[in-house]
Amino acid sequence: MSVLVLEPLEADVLEWLAERHAVQVAPEPADAPLTLREHVAQAQAIFLPASIALDADTVRRAPRLRAVGRIGAGAENIDLEACRAANVEVVRAPTAAASAEAEFVIGALLALLRRVPVQGADGNWVGRELGCATIGLVGLTPSARQLATLLPVFGARVIGYDPSLHHADPLWAQWGIEPYGLRELMQAADGVSVQLAYFPRYRGLIGERVLNFCKPAQVLVSTSHSALFDEQALADALHGGRLLAAWLDLMEPGLMEAGRPLQGAPGLQVTPRVAATTRESRMRAAWSVARRISEILSTPAAQAEFRPTHPGVLPDLLAEPRWR
Repeated sequence: MSVLVLEPLEADVLEWLAERHAVQVAPEPADAPLTLREHVAQAQAIFLPASIALDADTVRRAPRLRAVGRIGAGAENIDLEACRAANVEVVRAPTAAASAEAEFVIGALLALLRRVPVQGADGNWVGRELGCATIGLVGLTPSARQLATLLPVFGARVIGYDPSLHHADPLWAQWGIEPYGLRELMQAADGVSVQLAYFPRYRGLIGERVLNFCKPAQVLVSTSHSALFDEQALADALHGGRLLAAWLDLMEPGLMEAGRPLQGAPGLQVTPRVAATTRESRMRAAWSVARRISEILSTPAAQAEFRPTHPGVLPDLLAEPRWR
């Protein structure tokens, strides 16, 4: 077996792969973990869904494995360091969902700015227009580049922050984004879009020392992992009115359970990771991942170019963060 497919793939993509490599489809492997390990041990490449973990032990037991493909967003279920050590390339399509995520963020900002009213000078409660807003982008991912193109069409001013990118980097001007420090961005933005790729060192990055600087009546949309936020600080900002509303699209399990700070927080809306998932984005991702996996398997291991994969980060943004 060359390619083990553990998640549904579009028929055209599967047929294309099967014409080039030996493919085995196992749509329900979670019910038989021992059988799954046996399949993985024989595979050269795997299409891995988010529901199945690929840990270091499984990687060690798969000496033929050369590539792991992820169609959907995120790679939290994959031990990236173990894959790197074993020269197993984690194949993703970081730009495939950029348009879908950007459209989601704009729709969410439009909804929050219009649906969550503020009090006007005449005392009436009214919505606001995106075209008159300053929007802060936290994280320069591919979807941020799309947002930097689309938001000015509405008339919005775009500012941004990324902990891995110096404010003098030419990429800011190239993308048409004004660079800001994180606190300064929170003070200036009417709406904030968070799409920063998650690393453990960023856990709790957006906490009290950041949320205390929210501009009055600010709204926030995040397609990033909720671990970027300090949950108590976010709950306090919503309860205290410093943050008017927040929309989170990727929540840690149990974060909304009774007894947790965000349970019942006013102005909080949650969706189950739908921002990146559209018919079109999945098709783009499937083709991109399939082609790269085929390229890897068609090249002798000694001659193959290994591309270490970081989850959701542009290649030129992989430096350690330079805090400002």
